[in-house]
Amino acid sequence: MEKEAHNSAAVFRLQAMYQRLCTEQEHEKDLEVKISSILKENEQSMWHIEIEEGKSSTLRENLKLEEAKLAQFLQSQAEERLIQAKMASLRIERTKNSQLQKAMEREKNYELHRQKVISEAKKNHKIAVQFLKTTLAKVRNNEVQEEKISQEHMKRRMDAVISLKNNITMNRDSLQKLSAWDHARNHLIKEKEEAEKEVIAALGGDALKQTLHDKQNLELEIRRRLFEEDQKLRKCEIVARLLKEEAYDEKMKQRQLDLENGKRWIIKAKKLPSLKEKKWNNLMHICKEQTPVLPHEKENQRPSNSTEQDRSLSITSTDSLNNNYGEEILTEPEISGLWAEKYKPYKVPKDEVERKPVGGSKMEQDILANTLEKLRSGIIHKQVVSGREFKGCPFYSKPDLIHFKDFDVGKTYKKKMTLINASFTINYCKLVGVEDHLKDFITILFDPPGPMSAGISCEVVITFKPMINKNLEGNITFLAQSGSFSVPLKCTTKKCVLSLDKELIDFGTYVVGEIVSRTITLENHGALGTKFQVHTNVDKCDLDVRSSNITESTLYSMDDRIMEEKMIPSFLDNTQSETYCPPSLDIIPSTSPKESENPSEEPKQERTIVTINEHAYEGTDVNDEDQTEIKLGEITTNEIEPFGSVKIPIIFTPVIPGSSEARFQLTFKNPDCPPLCFIATGVAIIVPVWVPKPNVDLKICMYDRLYQDAIIIQTRSKAALRLKFEVCPELQKHIELLPETGYIQAQSSFTVQLKFLPKLSLPEDAGQYFDPETRVLEAPMTIRVADQKRPVKFTVHAIVTTSDLEIEPKELNFGYCTIYEAVYTTITLTNKSLLPQEFGFISIPKFVEIQPNDGFGVIRPLQSLPLDVIFKPLKAKEYDFQLNCITEINREFPLSIKAIGVHPPLELSHYRIKFRATPLFDMSAVTLYVINSHTSMNPLTHAVPRIGTGEIAPMGPTSFEFILPDKAPIMIIPSVGTVWPGKKCMIEVIFKPEILETTIKSEVVKMRNRKLGVKPKPVKKDTSAKKGALRMLSTAPIKAAVRWLKPRSPHKKERRKPEKIKKDSEEYAIAKATLSTDFQEEFNKYVIPCVVASGDIKDKKETELMQFSPYNILYLELYCPAVNPCIIVASDNGKTLFNFGDIAVGHRGIKRITIQNVCSEYLDVELSLLDPYGPFILLSPCRGLQANESQDIVVSFSPERVTCSWKTWKSFQRKEP
Repeated sequence: MEKEAHNSAAVFRLQAMYQRLCTEQEHEKDLEVKISSILKENEQSMWHIEIEEGKSSTLRENLKLEEAKLAQFLQSQAEERLIQAKMASLRIERTKNSQLQKAMEREKNYELHRQKVISEAKKNHKIAVQFLKTTLAKVRNNEVQEEKISQEHMKRRMDAVISLKNNITMNRDSLQKLSAWDHARNHLIKEKEEAEKEVIAALGGDALKQTLHDKQNLELEIRRRLFEEDQKLRKCEIVARLLKEEAYDEKMKQRQLDLENGKRWIIKAKKLPSLKEKKWNNLMHICKEQTPVLPHEKENQRPSNSTEQDRSLSITSTDSLNNNYGEEILTEPEISGLWAEKYKPYKVPKDEVERKPVGGSKMEQDILANTLEKLRSGIIHKQVVSGREFKGCPFYSKPDLIHFKDFDVGKTYKKKMTLINASFTINYCKLVGVEDHLKDFITILFDPPGPMSAGISCEVVITFKPMINKNLEGNITFLAQSGSFSVPLKCTTKKCVLSLDKELIDFGTYVVGEIVSRTITLENHGALGTKFQVHTNVDKCDLDVRSSNITESTLYSMDDRIMEEKMIPSFLDNTQSETYCPPSLDIIPSTSPKESENPSEEPKQERTIVTINEHAYEGTDVNDEDQTEIKLGEITTNEIEPFGSVKIPIIFTPVIPGSSEARFQLTFKNPDCPPLCFIATGVAIIVPVWVPKPNVDLKICMYDRLYQDAIIIQTRSKAALRLKFEVCPELQKHIELLPETGYIQAQSSFTVQLKFLPKLSLPEDAGQYFDPETRVLEAPMTIRVADQKRPVKFTVHAIVTTSDLEIEPKELNFGYCTIYEAVYTTITLTNKSLLPQEFGFISIPKFVEIQPNDGFGVIRPLQSLPLDVIFKPLKAKEYDFQLNCITEINREFPLSIKAIGVHPPLELSHYRIKFRATPLFDMSAVTLYVINSHTSMNPLTHAVPRIGTGEIAPMGPTSFEFILPDKAPIMIIPSVGTVWPGKKCMIEVIFKPEILETTIKSEVVKMRNRKLGVKPKPVKKDTSAKKGALRMLSTAPIKAAVRWLKPRSPHKKERRKPEKIKKDSEEYAIAKATLSTDFQEEFNKYVIPCVVASGDIKDKKETELMQFSPYNILYLELYCPAVNPCIIVASDNGKTLFNFGDIAVGHRGIKRITIQNVCSEYLDVELSLLDPYGPFILLSPCRGLQANESQDIVVSFSPERVTCSWKTWKSFQRKEP
């Protein structure tokens, strides 16, 4: 049909639709095949799944059965646990009840015990008070007595000082007398010698020879006297030796007789030479070796030479005595005749003196040897029994060693010894004696028993009486029939045998902060006590006594000193030239054996003297470097007694984790005791619980704000520990730790929540933890751990500051403000906090504006930020409202504002005028209107003019007047006028920048002075501000944003009047051109007040003034920029006025004018059009000017009629881009 209708477009559209439907049908068939294949696959998978489910159905049933059994088992187990929990709760209740009963009993017992203790304490207090009173009375009495004694002592001292002073004066006088006598005697001797010389010279002899002869005679006399003294000493020595030999011979004869008779006897040890004998021998030895010294000086020096010889002799003898004094024995001599005071030694004639050889003569020695041989051959013989010869010791002693321990000088000690016959048959025993060095101290009581069978014993009593404090060792010799034998004998002095019970103190492992004490015992196993000193640093310890040569310091007792003092006077009588000083206990010379053997070889050799400081052993040694961890405790005594012990405490205070070691050394005052050392070691470990950050810094915080922080606590312990968190009592109102008690698991961490809410009372509550100047808070926190002595501490640091903002002033009063102006004042916003704060003035009314940033911003710490509050009233009324400054923490700080809105009867069309950049000597003009819109007195229909809420201004003509400032380049035309209601008056404001006439004249004066060579005086600048205001209000100091009057100077300085300068003079033109060339760009702002008064100004008389309201004032703000002109007139000294003079009609006058571009850019210059029918014709075209380029313009004047012509040309310049 479509074809028939010849609708080809429809045919094509139907064909296309048919083809599209065919393709869609094919796609549907393909999709159906795919879906059927997918369906078959899904059915196959479903059947496969059902087959698998059939296989697992048995497993599922078994699983259900097991789950049912498990549920039954769990239920039964839960019932059992419930029963156990009930039983446990019952047990806990029982234990709690029992503990409660025990606690109540303990509390009762504690209360009874406390009451008993209190009563006893009261009784003891009463008794103590009584005793205290008595002791105080005794102390006062003692003080009074001591005061009396001290006064008496002071009086005695003063008397002694006075007597000493008197003695000194007397001695001084006597010495002066003696010196005068000596001087006189010497003078007489010299005069006598001179007289003798004169006499000899007068007789003709040689005076010098005679004086030499006299000196030689004197020397010979001195030698003779010395020789005689030497002979006397040698005789005394010979007599002493003879007496010794006789005594020795008598002793030997007596002993020989005793041995032969076999009587009961007591053998005494041979006594060594006594102290007097030793001194006598030393003196003899010195006298032998000493040679006389002859004087070789002048005669007046003879007495001094003799005294020096005597002094050297006394010093030498004293040294020899001191050297040989170490072996003194204080036993009395057997023969005391030689030392008697009345004894006079026997003087042997010189011809009978003969030297006897040492040890006796040869005949005596042979007799002694033969006698001893006979004795030995008659007493000792071999013992043979049954063909066996006895060999060995014939007698055994019990004990084997005779030991006298810890003896005291002067006391007597006895010991018994048993001798047992150990030979084969009968034997005899005879006492021979002891060694020579023991004979003065050992006495043996022995009764020979006669023949003794084998095994028979006898007793021997040994008596020991020490005279010196020295160790003695030797043998007691016995003689038996088969030979001699000896028993050892030993005598030991009191000694210090010191030892420590241990040499190592191991404290073990302790936690840092604990204090552990250990003791080490110093034991003395000897009978002599001593003082000791403990050094905590072995490397630096140094005793005051370090000499091992002091071995005889204890050998000299007080008895020895007393006996020697008795012997010295008799010795000094015989030897007056010798001096002797006994050694003291504290100072003992230490000499070597060589020095003691040869004392005369080095008489001047220096000997070291060691001083034993008694005060060095009065306490323990405190080193400069104190031990921080292992140190010495307090020692009650520094002296150890004989057979006693002292406990020395050592304290271990671990501070730093790790091992610590300290070395200690004990030194003793007794030099025979070697120092003892011991070591103390310990290991310090960190507390098991610690805070990784011991200083929690909360930075800067504000009052009444909550601050939180998480404190992590860690432990290295392998068991759970209970923690208790404590805050110091002063800060419990401000700081809180949650939870207060917790349990920390093994080797894990625990978190505590710290809440800090500082209140305003924090400075008073915190006390020493808060510094009010720096506002720093240091709060110590304590964590107490169970079974740990040292608590874990950490510190919370915070700087607490206020959040106050201060607004100054707090009240503003803008006074009277018109609705056509905006008044502003500045307020100061001060941040008292140490943190920056965001602030903002919100809910500000439409008539108030705060700048900058609309009253929002951030104020820095302790910053004072000025803000301008701009008030622009919308209508006439009284304003009293409040602005709120809100901080980010919702604190409000109010600012109260008061003002009175004024609606004036007139208004201006524009209140602000911005002039274009006007060149110098150019002019810019702007037009505005003064409008009177007060046409109705009904305040309901529209706003009426009024002051605040006062009366409405009268409707009618209203006058105005613009008051211009002095010397302002502003003109307002008209400046005074009247406007009727509903009308407006046009005002033209002209800005014409010029240079003041006074400035030009002063420049002329300067030019004249420069020509004359007069130096200008320095002008003092008036720095006082010239400010004033038309409207002086007694309210707050308010500034207007759109009004500001430049004040008139109330004080005008009197200046010197320059010479009369004419404006048309050449100097005036040059000065004006110079100033215009040097003119700088300036910008001035003028606020012109316009006062308003009701009524028509025309109706007022000239003498009658208008009543202007001080509140209905309008202000016009002018912005006046003045610039330097780009083109100036360079010809004729810069004059801009050209006078052609009188030109006849029909004639022509020509003037050439030079203009110059003074700016730094290219200018396109155009001149204003001239009247084509006028007398002035421009003869040269005007072109553009480059920088500082000039151009000449030729103008002609050809008048056509008699007239005065005037034409003003203007140049228009345009800068190319």
